[in-house]
Amino acid sequence: MKFISTLIPDVLLIEPKIFQDERGFFLESYQKNHFKEAGIDADFVQDNHSKSQYGTLRGLHYQIQYPQGKLVRVIAGEIFDVAVDIRRNSPSFGKWVGDYLSSENKKMLWVPAGFAHGFYVTSYYAEVLYKATDYYAPQWERTIAWNDPTINISWPLQDRLPVLSPKDEAGKSFLETDVFE
Repeated sequence: MKFISTLIPDVLLIEPKIFQDERGFFLESYQKNHFKEAGIDADFVQDNHSKSQYGTLRGLHYQIQYPQGKLVRVIAGEIFDVAVDIRRNSPSFGKWVGDYLSSENKKMLWVPAGFAHGFYVTSYYAEVLYKATDYYAPQWERTIAWNDPTINISWPLQDRLPVLSPKDEAGKSFLETDVFE
């Protein structure tokens, strides 16, 4: 596996080694020792799977208590995946990184605890799997507005508004949301 630094050092893009032949392919999506060597000593406790149609934007989500680190990958389609640093004492506070994850490129994104996470579906549909380091706690979940001008994410929307859930439509501005101290 290749662990690739992003503009925010704690967020890593991961390229698994792919063994491919005429039958198909094989890859290791997770191996604790490799991840630990790369500085990700996470204890994953929950796996999540979502399917979304083209133009769906999910996020920017996080839990202010019981924060979750997430290892995100796509098994069908393509997304633009984003992590936003919301740790007040971090040098990259309020900054974001994003990359395309797809079933074709098989890349994964490590989003540590202390970050908000979201993605936009760029293919007809996408199925996203992610491992989480803590359990879902809806009472502690927070949502930052996907189009917050302070964060200013360059979503690849192609001149159309995204499809949002009511929760995501009601996301708060970065300046008024809870952040990590």
